[in-house]
Amino acid sequence: MSTLLEVKNLKKHFPIKGGFFRRVVGQLKAVDDVSFSIPKGHTFGLVGESGCGKSTLGRAILRLHEPTAGEVKLGDTNITALGSKELVAHRKDMQIIFQDPYASLSPRRTVMQTLLEPLETHHIGDAASRRKKVLELLDIVGMRPNVLHRYPHEFSGGQRQRIGIARALTLDPKFIVADEAVSALDVSVQSQVLNLIARLQRELHISFLFISHDLAVVQHISHEIGVMYLGKLVEVASSTDLYKEPRHPYTKALLSAIPSPDPDARTHRTILQGDVPSPLNPPSGCPFRTRCPEAMAQCANAMPALKNIHDDGNIHQVACHLY
Repeated sequence: MSTLLEVKNLKKHFPIKGGFFRRVVGQLKAVDDVSFSIPKGHTFGLVGESGCGKSTLGRAILRLHEPTAGEVKLGDTNITALGSKELVAHRKDMQIIFQDPYASLSPRRTVMQTLLEPLETHHIGDAASRRKKVLELLDIVGMRPNVLHRYPHEFSGGQRQRIGIARALTLDPKFIVADEAVSALDVSVQSQVLNLIARLQRELHISFLFISHDLAVVQHISHEIGVMYLGKLVEVASSTDLYKEPRHPYTKALLSAIPSPDPDARTHRTILQGDVPSPLNPPSGCPFRTRCPEAMAQCANAMPALKNIHDDGNIHQVACHLY
């Protein structure tokens, strides 16, 4: 299976300035040495608590945030090495679906104007072929042609997100970052949008980085899942393996918090003590050790490496001294 996206040792640090002269006094390590890959036509789910760096990682991959260090390859192209003009030409291969469908759409542009803009920017086709493309996109996301001249405020949240998905598909991308794409929607609408994304992936063979804090949603749509904590990946496994046999104590705690649909089912909830440490001053050694119920003396002295714990060729990587 060919790899479409490969992320190697990616970092994104934000300088913190203080004092009268606004000098750099520290670094906020939002993404700190993250590596993973996504095969063509697969979805890589990314989960973790709010503030762990998920959205920053997605934006750094697309260079909406300039990475501090590391490498991102899309196919054979090193995205992080491209100049500004070269990057514009490759933008059509990488798109994003934003979390808030209302904030991501211009209130002054109709659906027609919103979907035409990428085609006009990249000089694709003539007026007739562009209009035909827009109508095809609306049909793909399940919307009728009579919405073309309406504005974002005239739609529901689910309809606005469908327009956002149509815009992301306009340039026939190879890779899409879906950043909390359904978190702002009602549960009934969430399922519709998730099913739409899954169908588009099957039919168009697009690779997705699906970012969410909702573990049930990620399980439904992902082939592989990465668990992120304080800017680092602490576990990576197939969707089946991660939910069947989680290894990292943080992953176990997250999965134990998923509510059960059976009111009589007995579940063991792992309650994490304390707050998430500040990325400005992370703990020494393992960043999770201050909240980990299985922390050892070794955890304070050395950062555990993300390594594969299977010998059968299957990928199940864990960054924990227990393994």
